[in-house]
Amino acid sequence: MSEETGNAPASDSVTDGSAASFAPGTREARALAAAARLLTIQLLRPPAPGLHLVATPIGNLGDITLRAIAVMALADCLYCEDTRHTRKLLEQCGIDRQLQVYEDHGAERERPRILAALASGASVALVSDAGMPLVSDPGYKLVREALAAGHDVSVVPGASSALAALVVSGLPTDRFMFEGFLPSRQLARRQRLEALRAADLPVILFEAPNRLAALLADGREILGDHRTAAVARELTKRFEEVRRGSLAELAEWASATPPRGEVCVVLGPAVPGEVTDAMIRERLAAMPADLSQRDAVRLVAADLGVSRGRVYDLSLGKEAPPAPGAAPVAGPPPIADLPPSGPRPSRMRGRSKDR
Repeated sequence: MSEETGNAPASDSVTDGSAASFAPGTREARALAAAARLLTIQLLRPPAPGLHLVATPIGNLGDITLRAIAVMALADCLYCEDTRHTRKLLEQCGIDRQLQVYEDHGAERERPRILAALASGASVALVSDAGMPLVSDPGYKLVREALAAGHDVSVVPGASSALAALVVSGLPTDRFMFEGFLPSRQLARRQRLEALRAADLPVILFEAPNRLAALLADGREILGDHRTAAVARELTKRFEEVRRGSLAELAEWASATPPRGEVCVVLGPAVPGEVTDAMIRERLAAMPADLSQRDAVRLVAADLGVSRGRVYDLSLGKEAPPAPGAAPVAGPPPIADLPPSGPRPSRMRGRSKDR
């Protein structure tokens, strides 16, 4: 059975902190004093000349780091992908400054200006709309050219939806592969899934919610009904949801109830020796044309070590019944709901980011 967990981050009773008041000596008061002290230390250390890649929260403002606040406040130049989005983040952090845009369409025009600023000894910060810069976001060419020109490049790490989805998926975390967005066109998407069929480690994908059902349907057919997976939606936000189960179960869920919000998919590793329906269909199609159906079924079943009944059903265009013992491994227990916090979910703008 697929498993759903809802996990809304804990909420502060005062969203802007302006009216927060804690009795002296309490844990809250000590934590507040420590945070103020640590932020003060960061603000006393202006960013060094060079390019600084700054991660931002993927939904919950509480995930901002003290270094990120300091670098955004003090860097000589601050570049972002969408000024409207980043302006709201700066306002929440008490920062009022000029923003400059670095996004896909204007990157070729803006990159020489950034390189010139770096050459003059400036500190330049690049922030993402959400999550780590460069991960399904613009910036790779800028980093490459900055390094080639001898400039320092540093990172201010923080939230990443890819890693967040992996660690809550219930799938192995010691090794994994990040694929980002698969092609939107079905043929190209199916070719990529075919290339991932034998992957013996989890594969992390980004996907737009309107294409999730198609991705899971293709994955079910190519990787097999019983391949385990997890779909993480709106991570760290008010309506966070994680569903775990087989690709068959997840495909049916996404088809019946199209999800909203930002989506990460984690595909489980291939089971050693697992034979998918797609593999059986390919082997049947490769049989000589003059071979009888009975003989083709017998040969394919013997070659792949599966039942003749399963091969026969597929030869007729039927879906084969689940193989014994192929039920998906259950994920971790559900996470209890907590009160909501953080900014309200933002709607997607075309393509999902590292959120």
